[in-house]
Amino acid sequence: MKTDPLATPVLFIDDELAMRVSVTQWLQLAGFAAQGFETPQPALDLLSPDFPGVLVTDVRMPRMDGMAVLERALERDADLPVILVTGHGDVALAVEAMRRGAYDFIEKPFEPDNLVAVLRRAAEKRRLVLENRGLRRRAAGGGIEARLIGTSPAIAELRRDLIDLAATSASVLIHGETGTGKELVARCLHDFGPRGSKGAFVAVNCGAIPDSMAESELFGHEPGAFTGATQRRAGKLEHSSGGTLFLDEIESMPLAIQVKLLRALQERTIERLGSNKQVAVDLRLVAATKIDLLDLSEEGRFRADLYYRLNVAELHIPPLRARAEDIPLLFDYFTAEFATRHTREPRPLEPADLDALLAHDWPGNVRELRNLAERHVLSVGRSGVAGLLRRRALGIGAGGEAAAAPRALADQVDAFEKRAIEQALERCKGDIKAVMDLLDIPRRTLNEKMARHGLDRMRFLPRV
Repeated sequence: MKTDPLATPVLFIDDELAMRVSVTQWLQLAGFAAQGFETPQPALDLLSPDFPGVLVTDVRMPRMDGMAVLERALERDADLPVILVTGHGDVALAVEAMRRGAYDFIEKPFEPDNLVAVLRRAAEKRRLVLENRGLRRRAAGGGIEARLIGTSPAIAELRRDLIDLAATSASVLIHGETGTGKELVARCLHDFGPRGSKGAFVAVNCGAIPDSMAESELFGHEPGAFTGATQRRAGKLEHSSGGTLFLDEIESMPLAIQVKLLRALQERTIERLGSNKQVAVDLRLVAATKIDLLDLSEEGRFRADLYYRLNVAELHIPPLRARAEDIPLLFDYFTAEFATRHTREPRPLEPADLDALLAHDWPGNVRELRNLAERHVLSVGRSGVAGLLRRRALGIGAGGEAAAAPRALADQVDAFEKRAIEQALERCKGDIKAVMDLLDIPRRTLNEKMARHGLDRMRFLPRV
């Protein structure tokens, strides 16, 4: 009987001819590339760390029993799925075998469909294991597959387009939802292009820069250009000369700064704030947005001429829900990463966990998945991924407490204000003058707000 050459191999060991023939034929009809073996050694000889299939063995056999087969198979690859077929009196033995590393066991007499269901789960696990090994090998070589992980057609197309554009100096506009990895894609454009070896990658979140600081931040300033400007400072455009400037959330850039950026891109020169001298810059611009800039330009909220200057080439990052086949692979990759970081043993996924991962709509995309993987690694004695997702949907905190009811708007504004001042203090290392400039507020107002929120600048001073 011919089988699909891409079907999962299944090696079935049983010394009973009738059982061996009937099960092998049933598995072939179910779509597996099944082979039957009367004795274990020929099947064991086919095993290697790259074997893409599953081993199924009877427990009671002469010369070499199923426990010995399990031990020798796992010596070849500790992650190989091995399924034991047991008689009625062998269940305790099979449980012991699972403790030693068997994937599962099935008790005689069994329904063939039950074996097929177990095999399909084992085959999926094997596929993920081998794909992760391949990713780690490519990661060691620094390839694009190690940076943009996935096997879906959508992510494969993104990698191809990215490599094509990386070799050019064209401006690129990246479209993607929050959490899809826009900065990662921008960094890949830099690293895999000619500028990666000679210039800096400079990332700027336009949404995080106060309007009053935007010009100084991007174009630099001369001493005395404004209060607190005591020395010359190169801006982000000048700093990225020879490399790549990444402007995230470009839609947040003030219109007045858009005019100056457009001129800088056209003339390849900039003027520092407070100076009349032209400074030549040679940079590649990569911008990112989560909304349609053309719609914004039609509303008068984004300059159309800058949009067309930025949009020489486009890259669209698919949301995670559009490449569901990558979710188990990404989750396994992140789990291994965090298990190493936190010196924890990776926790295996149960079938219900996998179902929960695939059923979730992932509004936070890869960032949300990565966060869940870390929580999964750090969760001890709690429910698995399915439970974590249920708790999140119900608004239950990590300690089991229900999430607080929505707060009044004034309370939310106060919390935001406190966090903004804290971040400014952290960034400025407790320098009140620098915080005043960053937040564009007078000293008396800043002192009042710090007192109201219980913030002490001493907590943010550099440690000696």
